[in-house]
Amino acid sequence: MKRRVQWQTWGVGVTLLASASVSAGPITFNSALPVAKGALINREILLIHRFKGDVTSANRDLEVNGLASVLVYGVTSKLALFGVLPYIDKNLDINGGQSIARHSKGIGDTKLFARYTFFKQDERGKTLRFAAFGGFKAPTGDDIQTDSFGRLPIPLQSGSGAWDTLGGVVMTYQTLDYEIDAQLSANNKGRANDFALGNEYRADVSLQYRLSPLEDDTHSFLYGVLEANLIHLDRNQLLGMDDDNSGGTSLFLSPGIQYVTPKYVLEAAVQLPVLQNLNGSALATDFIFTTGFRINF
Repeated sequence: MKRRVQWQTWGVGVTLLASASVSAGPITFNSALPVAKGALINREILLIHRFKGDVTSANRDLEVNGLASVLVYGVTSKLALFGVLPYIDKNLDINGGQSIARHSKGIGDTKLFARYTFFKQDERGKTLRFAAFGGFKAPTGDDIQTDSFGRLPIPLQSGSGAWDTLGGVVMTYQTLDYEIDAQLSANNKGRANDFALGNEYRADVSLQYRLSPLEDDTHSFLYGVLEANLIHLDRNQLLGMDDDNSGGTSLFLSPGIQYVTPKYVLEAAVQLPVLQNLNGSALATDFIFTTGFRINF
């Protein structure tokens, strides 16, 4: 009997802070700060995700490495458009009575979504904003890769072969010394090849606190970041039946750091699991490391 594994590949690191001028912001999710009309922001994200799982007859180690390119364009001061294209490399090692290694790499599925600011309150030295976002994921990644053991299972493919829909709301409260962001989101996974990944539901919160200016002109700053990510994944489905070895609820704490200038941001964070209530033998996360940069054109 074949065992199926499930993991979130890009639950982290596919959205970006977008504002008229680059500033601090969440590392693992979005913000509600505005994009100036006609402005273009690029973010490049390197993701390293490590999983481990033990079953009666085998130990499983999964490595997911990827690079996501993100572009955002300001249509108006309230409406921004986002596009995310990842390149993903996955390696699964199963060590039991027989050692098995399976591997895939390639362009992943593309995410396209819009974000609209429906409330803003600006005061001297601070701002409060609420925004809603929604869009879809298109199956641009390869979902028919094979190896010496045959066709790879969908969770190990570069793409899912399915169309997904996503949406949520996000809040940002920003002052001169700190910023607080919070997000609620849902990702409804589509079905392809008689298989559907479990739907994803998230609640995220982030605090970025300015530690010090790094130059006399106070144009460069160092921020400490602390985020929490509560993520629930429904069970995968194959031929209409639930996979009891997939899905579950995880809570991560994510300390990070950001170097912020008027034109670009350098940042890094590590997501550490503090709670993993998973179903059956679903793979557990060891850690997720995210680093990258943002540039305002």
